[in-house]
Amino acid sequence: MSVEKVQLKGITWNHSRGFTSMVATAQRFSELNPDIEIIWEKRSLQAFADEPINELAKRYDLLIIDHPWAGFAGKTEVILPLDMYLPEAFMNDLAKNTVGRSHESYSSNGHQWALAIDAATPVAASRPDIFAEKGIQLPKTYDELLTLAKLGLVIMPGIPQDTLMNFYMMCSTMGEDVCITKEHVVSEAIGIRALQLLRALAVEMDPQIYDWNPIQIYEAMTLTDKYAYCPWAYGYTNYSRKGYARKLLHFHDMIDIKGYGKAVSTLGGTGLAVSAQTKAIDIVMKYVEYVGSEACQKTVFFDGGGQPGHRKAWTDEYTNSLTSDFFKNTLPGLDRAFLRPRYNGHMYFQDRAGAPIRKYLMKGGNEKALLSQLNTLYIKSLDK
Repeated sequence: MSVEKVQLKGITWNHSRGFTSMVATAQRFSELNPDIEIIWEKRSLQAFADEPINELAKRYDLLIIDHPWAGFAGKTEVILPLDMYLPEAFMNDLAKNTVGRSHESYSSNGHQWALAIDAATPVAASRPDIFAEKGIQLPKTYDELLTLAKLGLVIMPGIPQDTLMNFYMMCSTMGEDVCITKEHVVSEAIGIRALQLLRALAVEMDPQIYDWNPIQIYEAMTLTDKYAYCPWAYGYTNYSRKGYARKLLHFHDMIDIKGYGKAVSTLGGTGLAVSAQTKAIDIVMKYVEYVGSEACQKTVFFDGGGQPGHRKAWTDEYTNSLTSDFFKNTLPGLDRAFLRPRYNGHMYFQDRAGAPIRKYLMKGGNEKALLSQLNTLYIKSLDK
């Protein structure tokens, strides 16, 4: 007598790092559990950042989410608190083996709302063949970066979301995290300096960057031979693997910024969450534990194109041997990354604050007026 299969649905984002990695884990899990089928669907990177998880939780059992949703999850409980369902020893292992503050980033109101199965922060990327051909060295300081940019060899993502994250980075690097007080996003002196540093670099770049996210930056670096260096964009290990792209990228820690030390970028990555409306909690939790395990993270998830969230996958010889030491080279950047705000209303601010900064980078303007505009958005977001 045949047993009817249990079918689960998940939603992730449209890149090999986000999609094929999850499909690989689902396939292997179904091989180990033949009565379970897990179907993953995908959406755009922008939709991943924007679409409310309460809507997704109505249609899917499993969700790959962005960690600023943790505060919303903690207030609304549209996804399940995983610490209430997964073994304590397993959760302790993940906390112990976090990459930077990735594990913490999905906690709110005393609960863990997702597993940090994917870790990322902006890091530097280069085309080693172009550097060798031109006889130039990797920049180590902001001034060296500016010199390289004047040669037309530097690009960075310029869409609103990434522009905002880079603004956060500049502020944090100079010693002041954003959205700490209820009065302003950041102090005027730090905010002005951060904007001016980003603008001085942006004016030397191809205007196309304002339409490019990190994926499009890496595609431009690998599909053409125009660009040799990106100082900060969310890292994608895929482009450091032979055969994935036309040309190989190497990834590095970031430069020193004006004597403040190496850049402190804004933590990203993705988390695996479970809808509170799922009808198969025990089965879903079994799969979640499998995906988050050290064994899966270092092999099936990674081999499927994933960028693991388990620290032992970042220090592993196997994963590094296939990625030109992507993980070892960039791990210091992730360990010092800034954990962006996760209060319930921050998504309101995040969705609106990048566009005016992007406009400033493109056309210039009054920094004080821009900061005032950001402060208005921020104060409004606190009431959401």
